[in-house]
Amino acid sequence: MTTLALDHAPVRPMSLNRIFGSERALAALGFLLLALLLPTLFAGIVDGRLTNDVSVWSKPVKFQFALAVYALTLAFFARWLPAGTQAKRWYRIYIGAVIGAIVLETIWLMGAGANGVPAHFNKSPAGEAIYMSMGALAVVLTSASAVYAWLIAKNRETGLPPVVKESVLAGLALVLPLTVITAGTMSAFDGHWVGGVRSDAAGLAIFGWARDGGDLRVAHFFSTHAMHFLPVAGLASLAIFGREERRPIRIATILFVALVAFTFVQALSGRPFLAFMG
Repeated sequence: MTTLALDHAPVRPMSLNRIFGSERALAALGFLLLALLLPTLFAGIVDGRLTNDVSVWSKPVKFQFALAVYALTLAFFARWLPAGTQAKRWYRIYIGAVIGAIVLETIWLMGAGANGVPAHFNKSPAGEAIYMSMGALAVVLTSASAVYAWLIAKNRETGLPPVVKESVLAGLALVLPLTVITAGTMSAFDGHWVGGVRSDAAGLAIFGWARDGGDLRVAHFFSTHAMHFLPVAGLASLAIFGREERRPIRIATILFVALVAFTFVQALSGRPFLAFMG
């Protein structure tokens, strides 16, 4: 009689090296940004200066966390790049440029906080010049999601269930175009508010989104997190409908784009998002 030894097979613990080892530079940057949160949060506690009626360190904290999550997500997805991609010179140069863009964005945000000036929508000549430069850098760093989508799509040996792979590709591919549209439109305004009081002091809990008018940051938030929402939807579809059924994730992708469009138009119309939540 044949016995199965699967129950007795050793289970390898999930180490950080196993999770992020295929793209250590992005992973290291992500953890560095998380570590930087501690002194930045401390600065917010001891420094009472305000911009838009909130701490001058509020924006650096939010961006450090968001950029850390972005870098760590890409590092996680790097395991599904085609074999040998990371050894190629063009890839290392490109990822170096992405990391450089993130570092420069972080330096500018920290510098603006230290000087007590707005990092975005700064109307001084120097502020506007730097803001335009940071916008270009933002496109560079956001383009990594689209490049990863292209590379993973080329890899036929990811080992991913078809529905999960499609959800990862959809999430990564949507980040760049949706972000360029939403963030690009926001940059053409003189702030993220559309109507209402130009203050972040009474914004929606955690996020800070305006509750008395439109806030273009809502659509921008969903756009940049397509790479998280859709893969989670793919995992849910896998559990419910199986590995081969792709229609649910395609419907989820359409609905997600519709959500971004709805919150974008809602903000442009001067209407708040979830105004009933405090």
